[in-house]
Amino acid sequence: MNGQNRSEITPGLAVVIILKQDQRSGKLTKGIVKDLLTKSPFHSRGIKVRLEDGQVGRVQGLAG
Repeated sequence: MNGQNRSEITPGLAVVIILKQDQRSGKLTKGIVKDLLTKSPFHSRGIKVRLEDGQVGRVQGLAG
């Protein structure tokens, strides 16, 4: 799972995201998906989600 397909991501899923301010450094953040913000079925940089703690970023993969 690379985070680019909306169908693979559901609320409650543990994921790793990259926050907007961390795109240069590449720092990743783990969390649980609360809402899916990207409406299209595919996004090349990752589906944008809101985590349960309120942080917003693009999914890079599953939290391991």
